[in-house]
Amino acid sequence: MKKFAGSMLTGVLAFGLVGGGTALADSHDTDDGSSEDTGMVRIVHASPDAPEVDVYVDGEAVVEGAAFKDATDYLEVPEGEREVEIFAAGENGEGDPVLAGTLDVEDGEAYTAAATNTLEELELTVLEDKQDTAEGMADVRVAHFSPDAPNVDVAVTDGDILFEDAPFTGVTDYLEVEAGSYDLEVRPAGTEDVVLDLAGTELEEGMSYSVLAVGFAEGDPALDAIVLATPSSDSMPSEMPQTGSGGTDNTMMYVLAGLMAAGLGAGYYVRRRAGASS
Repeated sequence: MKKFAGSMLTGVLAFGLVGGGTALADSHDTDDGSSEDTGMVRIVHASPDAPEVDVYVDGEAVVEGAAFKDATDYLEVPEGEREVEIFAAGENGEGDPVLAGTLDVEDGEAYTAAATNTLEELELTVLEDKQDTAEGMADVRVAHFSPDAPNVDVAVTDGDILFEDAPFTGVTDYLEVEAGSYDLEVRPAGTEDVVLDLAGTELEEGMSYSVLAVGFAEGDPALDAIVLATPSSDSMPSEMPQTGSGGTDNTMMYVLAGLMAAGLGAGYYVRRRAGASS
């Protein structure tokens, strides 16, 4: 069995998108009937001590009640500068958000927007997701979002270090590997101590993976990882499904440590669309 990066991944639930035909879901056409250029954005709650939150894009609610380690499917969003605001859950977008930022969306691109760091130092971290994986290959990168963890190495068990000395808030470049099963582990940089074990990580052909190390090295919630997958652009649906009133079933999000037991397959993370003014 090959070995590749990892950490103890436990259950990560996809949180529900706001349904009901918001302007975000219905305004992708221009006045002359032509389609508006769009990108794709998924949102992740990666702040270990922050409460449940609601997420607004350009004043429209797109997510309600997101808890730590929750992630949405990709949302289809018009290109341009989009305003993202995060409120404590249940505030209905009133008052001052706990976090606000701008996301520059380009046509055809895919992004992961994560609320990171502790509640006191909350920040919006935006990653551009790769969509051009080579035939027969998979791509993997690691993001260090554990506020109290030291710099880390990600290595193959009993093998080479794949990502070295990654600091807090650091995001590695993608590494191209053959599709297959890998045993990976996360260690404090320069040591052999394993703090997160990702044995049996399945990396499928044509997919790009982002492994987010989250939680606290000391304290609760404990160090963990969220693994998100992005398909190659030629595998993306030509149009994202609209946001519905239910949750985010069949997501592209992987929970690698609880994945096998849960029987979750490696599906695309592209499911619903949260359209327009976002």
